[in-house]
Amino acid sequence: MTVELMNVPLFPLNSIVLPRGRIPLQLFEPRYIDMLTRCLKEDRGFVVVLLREGGETGPVAAFYDIGTYVRIIDFQQLENGLLGITVEGESKVSVVRSWQQEDGLNVGDVECLVEEAGSEVPERYSELPSVLRALFRHPVIRDLNMDIDYDDARDVGWRLTELLPLDKQEKQKLVELQDPLERLDRLQGLLEALEEG
Repeated sequence: MTVELMNVPLFPLNSIVLPRGRIPLQLFEPRYIDMLTRCLKEDRGFVVVLLREGGETGPVAAFYDIGTYVRIIDFQQLENGLLGITVEGESKVSVVRSWQQEDGLNVGDVECLVEEAGSEVPERYSELPSVLRALFRHPVIRDLNMDIDYDDARDVGWRLTELLPLDKQEKQKLVELQDPLERLDRLQGLLEALEEG
């Protein structure tokens, strides 16, 4: 069996997005404006990867190799003059190889990871959907108009991973898990630690 690699732009951020999640971004660097133009013209997406070191606007950035392939679902000129876009996650991917173009844009060959198996949220994690419902009452999150299945362990785990105030390395560990119930178990432990701390 051969694995098909996609050659795509990489967008290193201090934030994450997972499948079916949405995140608003502001673009102002020429390399990202060009990337946006190409993505819209060719009807393709790009991959959001979490920064390991460096800044979102610096010339050099080290990033993790598991990220999410996203598509642009909305864009508009913002009041501050920047271009605002909203992207939605489609699938988790692994960056097999990456390099930087002359214009500073990171690109790479990526392969899609196997889609996580769907399962219901077990009773022992029943507090987690309630926490997620509370987070979705926040206007900024509500304005993203995401469809959430509060009974789906994947959806609950993915959205909590995106939204909880967790350390970057911890978020990345949660992103890399392929078992939704293992992610919920870890999130439950992290929430208990947050409540105690």
